[in-house]
Amino acid sequence: MSALFRSIALFAATFACISAVRAQNTSEQEHVPPDPPTAQDDHSMPYREMVRVMEMDDRSRFGKVMLDQLEWRDTKGADTQAWEFDAWYGNDYNKLWLETEGERVDSDEQGRGEQTWDRIISPWWSFQTGVRQDFGQGPSRTWLDFGVQGLAPYFFDIDAAIYIGEEGRTSARFSGEYDILITQRLILQPELELRAFGKDDPENGIGSGFSDLELGLRLRYEFRREFAPYVGLHWERKFGRTADFARDAGEDPDELSLVAGLRIWF
Repeated sequence: MSALFRSIALFAATFACISAVRAQNTSEQEHVPPDPPTAQDDHSMPYREMVRVMEMDDRSRFGKVMLDQLEWRDTKGADTQAWEFDAWYGNDYNKLWLETEGERVDSDEQGRGEQTWDRIISPWWSFQTGVRQDFGQGPSRTWLDFGVQGLAPYFFDIDAAIYIGEEGRTSARFSGEYDILITQRLILQPELELRAFGKDDPENGIGSGFSDLELGLRLRYEFRREFAPYVGLHWERKFGRTADFARDAGEDPDELSLVAGLRIWF
């Protein structure tokens, strides 16, 4: 009896193996893989046809307008508004970039405006060069601008530049910011900006070396990605001769203020 059971089990196992092989062969026969594309086909395809097939056009032009900061600051004994504005137009490789930032204290304005050509140099970084114009109570200064902008590891937005101006003047600026997603709509953004100058400019209240440091912490709520009010803190500290010039003008070189504003883009 045991021999009969062994024979039945062996027959069942053999039948199962044969059925599996037949099923595999049937599946392979029914599946017809597509022909692999050839290099000749890729190169011979017109660009417009490739755009239609891939649904992607690297040469198309588009633009963006970003009012990153439009805010009111609670400074000591003064009504202060500040702004930071960017706009660009171009394609994936080359863009015309416009940028301005500054502040208005009572009726006095000071800040900078830049017009640069932006050229991508890696998937995450671009090189920028152009002209910067400073404006304010003192004499206006014009600079040549050379910088990089991009996304550092861990998603830090970095903007760094060096400037060459008239009469042997030089300057450098570094800024970085990072978005911390508390929720998909509530975002905390720390920000840092540091500036330095190569020589004194007493008429504009600027000393050589590291001139000032700005730290910001803003909490925004994105009703839409394009519209987000925010509140936060802004701290500014002047150093060295720049701090001395500020004291001589009756200003505080170390100031912390509450801020409230809007972030808008389209």
